[in-house]
Amino acid sequence: MCQFYFIAIYLGYAYGSAPIVAFNYGAGKKAELQNVLKKSLKLLLGTGIVLLSIGVLFAGVLSGLFVGYDAQLYAMTVRGLRFYAVSFLLSGFNIFGSSFFTALNNGMVSAAISFLRTVVFEVAAVLILPLFFGLDGVWCAITVAELASILITIGAFSALRKRYQYL
Repeated sequence: MCQFYFIAIYLGYAYGSAPIVAFNYGAGKKAELQNVLKKSLKLLLGTGIVLLSIGVLFAGVLSGLFVGYDAQLYAMTVRGLRFYAVSFLLSGFNIFGSSFFTALNNGMVSAAISFLRTVVFEVAAVLILPLFFGLDGVWCAITVAELASILITIGAFSALRKRYQYL
């Protein structure tokens, strides 16, 4: 449940910044498009560090809000949230990347990032990691999926930088 609140921050920023990206791209304002991207990446990194820190440091408090009624479930959830929190450092970049390419009118790249992130990589990680790491593998699945997705997102930004001139 905590994940929804944390991810909502990234979704709000991605959806809110998309019209700015689209306007600057459409208006041919390359310098401003570059400025928006650079500031966004810095903001996402800072936010990711804060959310990761909150997830790790306050795992007990956050878990207690939802499963404080059962000691064994609480202990398992605290441990899991600490693993899961690493994904908060990465997910913002992937969410923003998908939204950024939507704003540049490249729905195929946006859809690829989103689909791979939320379906292919998550399902694969949930099926494979528990075989090697047990329950901890389930908790780490999202982080592994986000890590795989960030490689796709970085690849897309790198491959399309000359076409859209944002770097």
